[in-house]
Order: sequence, then structure tokens, then C-alpha cells
Amino acid sequence: MKNNMKKIAIVIALATGFIGCSKFDEINTHPYNVNDELTQPEYFFNKSLTDAQQDPNIAERIFVLDWKTAGRQHLSSGLATGTVNDSWSAEYWKYSSQWHSNIHLAIQKAEGQLAENAAFDYTSNMLQVSRIWRAYLLTEISDNFGPMPIENSNGTNPVPSSTQDVYYYALAELKDAVDKLDVAVPTDDRIKKYDRAYQFSWEKWKRYGNSMRLRLAMRLSEVDLTKAKEEFEDAVRVGLFIEDASHNFTVAEKTGWDGLSGVMSRSWNSQVLPSTLNNIYIGLGGVPSSSLVGPSMQSYIKPENYIGKRYDKQFTSLTNDPSAGYWLDGLPNKIDPRAYKAFFIPGDFTNSNFLADNNEAKITTSYLVNAPGDTIKLDTKFTWNAFAIGSWGEKGSKNNMYNVLVGKLPALSQAFRASTSSRIFFANWETYFLLSEASLRGWNTGTTAQEAYEDGVKANFDYWDVSQYATQYLASEEFNRVGTSVKFTHTTEPGVGKQMNYIDGYTNANGTVTIPYPTNNLYQNGTVKNDALTKIITQKFIANLPWLPLESWNDHRRLGLPFFENPAIEVALTNMPDLTSSNYMTNSIKFYPQRLPYPSNFKSGSLEGYNTAVSHLGGPDNVFTPLWWAKQN
Repeated sequence: MKNNMKKIAIVIALATGFIGCSKFDEINTHPYNVNDELTQPEYFFNKSLTDAQQDPNIAERIFVLDWKTAGRQHLSSGLATGTVNDSWSAEYWKYSSQWHSNIHLAIQKAEGQLAENAAFDYTSNMLQVSRIWRAYLLTEISDNFGPMPIENSNGTNPVPSSTQDVYYYALAELKDAVDKLDVAVPTDDRIKKYDRAYQFSWEKWKRYGNSMRLRLAMRLSEVDLTKAKEEFEDAVRVGLFIEDASHNFTVAEKTGWDGLSGVMSRSWNSQVLPSTLNNIYIGLGGVPSSSLVGPSMQSYIKPENYIGKRYDKQFTSLTNDPSAGYWLDGLPNKIDPRAYKAFFIPGDFTNSNFLADNNEAKITTSYLVNAPGDTIKLDTKFTWNAFAIGSWGEKGSKNNMYNVLVGKLPALSQAFRASTSSRIFFANWETYFLLSEASLRGWNTGTTAQEAYEDGVKANFDYWDVSQYATQYLASEEFNRVGTSVKFTHTTEPGVGKQMNYIDGYTNANGTVTIPYPTNNLYQNGTVKNDALTKIITQKFIANLPWLPLESWNDHRRLGLPFFENPAIEVALTNMPDLTSSNYMTNSIKFYPQRLPYPSNFKSGSLEGYNTAVSHLGGPDNVFTPLWWAKQN
């Protein structure tokens, strides 16, 4: 009886959410009389899709503080230094289970209607769309924890399956659902409002499902090559992908506090530019800052061979971040044109994308402490800096700019904080970068690696409204700070380093230094910095910002690309014991988070299920055990 009442309560809650905008206003139905009209599959589908946008509670914890941190989309140590929060994981476990339960109910309802010959013309397509969305949800949670239950079970604790089985199941579901979607069936106008992504355009769902197959197939490329190639090429055979901006899987955000509120809208999350991204941005594409910023900033642009002022007492040097130890007292000479769109420049108060309603962000004075009573004043207006994460020890306590970030460093554009954008789950540029990588591997794609790569860059430039720079950018052979260029056919390696000028921050004396291009031991044993695959994943990493941090994390776990600097190690990191002051110039998978440990309430609530999941994991239930599809060493 208790279970039945719970089910009734769920159905009533779902129905209540839609009653105001449906024909049910005209029906006088007893609230406990749960009939078929109140439990259509599109209602459960809508509930799952809407809630999975993540309300501010779970979005701040998972999307911002976990995914964006692990995916190096902003400066935050947290998960990136091995620190996990069990309560956040428990919340995500609970939320994602609800999203999955609702889409499972949509599938059950549609299957039931079809079996009983009580279906609408669109019900079969509704079933296929729900299966596609379930495949996404299943792999999203698996990409965080690893082994997961494939389907909800009725009345018993579900049994976790291995990560390999999860992926095989999701790929099979996507293939079958895409094949069964009938684009000739008209979409009933009455149901369009229940699909916030595509308004039940069957063709667009077919494109999304097929592009999802490309994504998941490529995830297996380093561990299950035969399966990856087979699935990818079979998806190519279908021929419908997300290839135009109008096909992108997006859901509009709005202000408030529900699943449609902006995932990056909490004003206290500074989301400042990380060193990882900055080292990729600077110099990449050869576009001068002088063509990207207004007249008031022109005099702040620095020479190309100038790295900044050196403050070795206040800035960490115990990291393989090539920019470590320096503060740029102006703007870089050349930079990826998307950088100034994604992050506002400190002091640029007239920019509509400057952080709104934050008086602290308008303070552009910072102080470095030499000794008690002895400080160095820094003006951060129209400057461009990013720092390594990790432990700065005593140097951090002497660096007010590092500790008080808002307004002192470039930070995420207000455009993504105001809950007025559309969250992107899959965009056309990702399809092109996947096709490019597959072509590079020799798979049949119907295109070439270079053509798809350039199409991906152009598509993302269109999104950022910087398409006027695309031709110049794609022809550039200039290296960024990690030794990668843009031009696809330019695979010359950058050499050991680049000679740069600097100013001693304490004496104002001029000096020269060779800034080394960092060695990425996770990729090709550290011998390669500028091959085609590095270019593809570098551009994909840039394009993923800010909507797809989980995919950025996934690519780094899968390939070790692009280069992620190690956290600073001025003081030993308690939760990352393998990183030490003697090995910080090399890379290891043990220096980067590999997964979220299962929440403690999973173990306490179902010890048998927990033990089964861990047995499939192939290692201890901790943050550094790699998932099945990721690099293992």
C-alpha cells in the first residue's frame, strides 16, 4: 500500500505541473483518480528533461564545483586536487536517479499504450525519443561514478552493471531508437510544449541520437577500438547528425530557482580564468589583441615577447605551468579571439558582460606582501592573468589577488550567469571534431580530418560571433604557451621553449628567460605537442567552454589532452599524495581526478549493490581509480 501511495503521489505531482496549460482545466477529476489522461509519456519525459537542466542547488555542486573544476574551465582546486564532497555526490545521486526514474516511466507508459493498442500516432516516436534521452542520462551518471544500474527495477534495488555494459547498452539503445524514429509522422501541436529542446521534431531527435552515438563510440577508442570503429561507422551510415546550429540540443534558461535556472548563475562562484585555458589561449591563432579590444585598452597591450613581472616570493613556481611566477601587467599581444568573449577583462566596467551587481569586482587594486608593513601595490585594471590551482602555502598568504579573485582576474562573462542563455547539451562543432578525430584514425566518415576540423572551428567561431577572424586563425602557425598551433597541416614541433623578456617585480630590472613548452607525459610519452590529434582536442576543449565541462573532463581522462598543468605543490596536497615536490614537472593520471567516489548513502543503503559496483570498477572506490574507457596509467 505504501508503494502504491508513493506512485500515486508522484503522478499527482507530475500532473499538477501541467494542469494549468492543458485541457484538464475542463475536467472535474477526483485528485486520487489517476487515469490514463493524467499519465501520458510526454509528461514524464518533460519532467525528466526539465529537471536534468539542474536547479541551482545541484548545478552549483556538480556542474560548477565538480565538472568545471575537473574539466579545467575555471580556477578551482577542489576535485582537481583530489578533494571530493560526499554530500554533493549524494545529492547528484538522488537527483539523477529521479531524472532516470521519470524517463523510465515515460518509456513504460509508451510501451504500455503501444501494447494495448491505445497509442497516439506519435507514441512510438515518443518512445524512441525517451530511449535516446535515457541513454544520455545513463552515460552522464556513469561518466561520473563508473558502474551503474542500467535500468530501474520495480520494487527491488537495481543491480549495477559494469561501465562497459553501460556503454554497450546505451549504444545499442541509440542505434535501435534512431532506426525506429519515423520522421514522416507529424508532431501533434498539443505535445510540443513538453519538449523544451526540440519541440518533438523527430528529425532533430534523430540527429541528436546519432551524434550521441558518435560521442559514445569515440569514448571507447582507447580501450575497445573494434567496437568504437564499428559503432561510429554505423552511425555515419545513417547520415543525420547535429551539423548546423539549428540542430543544436539546447534548453533555454530562465531566472528563478528550478531546473531551468542558469547552471552558472550563482554570483558567489567567481569562475575565473584558469591557467590551463589561458596557456592555450595566449598566442593561439595569431589574432592581435589590438583588433579585439577598444581604444581605451590599446595602450595596455604588451609586446609579443614579454611575459610580465616576476614575483617569485608571492607566486608559486612548484608546478609545470609555463606561466608560473609571472604577473602580466597588461593584455597579451595575441590571443584566441574567443577569450575576451568568454571572460571579461578586469576593470572593463562598460562591458555589458562584466559581472553585474558586484561592487567588489570593481576594486582593481591588489597588494602583494613582502613583509609586515611592506607591500607592493598592483593595479589589475586591463590586465590578463591566470594562476595554477593547488597549494600555494605561504606564497598564497602573501598574494591578495590569488585569495580575492573577483575583479582581479578575468572571470566568466555575465552572458552565462544571468539565466538568459540556453544550456547546450550537444552542438554542431562537437560532431565535426568527432568526425575529424575518426577520420584521423582512418575510419570511414565521409569527410577528411582537416575539413571536419576546420568546420568545427568555424561553427564555434559562429557561436561566439567572431567568424571574421576564422580564415586568419585557421592559417596560423604561431604556437601558444603549450606549443600547439592552429593550422591543421602545421605539425612542426615548437622546440624546447621561447625566449621572453620580463621585469623583476622587486627591482624593476629587465631580464630575459626561456619559458619552456611543457611536456605532456600523458600523451605520446611527452614527445608530441603539435600533432593533428592535439589540435583537434585543443579546439574541442576551447569550444566546450562553458557548457560542456563534463566532456572536457572526459577527453582528458580518455587521451590526456589537452595539456593540464599539475596543481602547485608548495605544501603537500593531502588528497593527492602521489604528487610531490620531486615529480611535479611530470604528468600522471594520479595527478588528476578520474571519477567521483560513490556516495556513502549508496553503501549504507545497499551494501550488496555497492560491493557489486566496486567489483566492476576494477580498483578501490576513490577519486583516482580510472574508469574502464579512460587511460589506465
